Amino acid sequence: MKEKKVCKRYAQSFKEEAVALITEQSYSVQQAADSLGIRSNMLYRWKQQQEQQSSKERMSEDERAELSRLRKEVKHLRMEKAILKKASAFFAQEMK
Repeated sequence: MKEKKVCKRYAQSFKEEAVALITEQSYSVQQAADSLGIRSNMLYRWKQQQEQQSSKERMSEDERAELSRLRKEVKHLRMEKAILKKASAFFAQEMK
């Protein structure tokens, strides 16, 4: 029978401290991973997640509102484009 693989969960504070070894104490990723007993790809992922989280926090409320407005506008314009494409194909068939 196959045994079920159990994934170990790490606390957020542990992840932050592990990433701090790389960013603040100039450890290489491999050195930090070896000293903590984890895989280096985990450490890369944690670092990337932390960078993404910090970049999200940098956006002000005005920027978030503008981003939301622009996304809605892009969605609307794409829909208009699709409609116009279909209409032009329809009228091109009528002309023949």
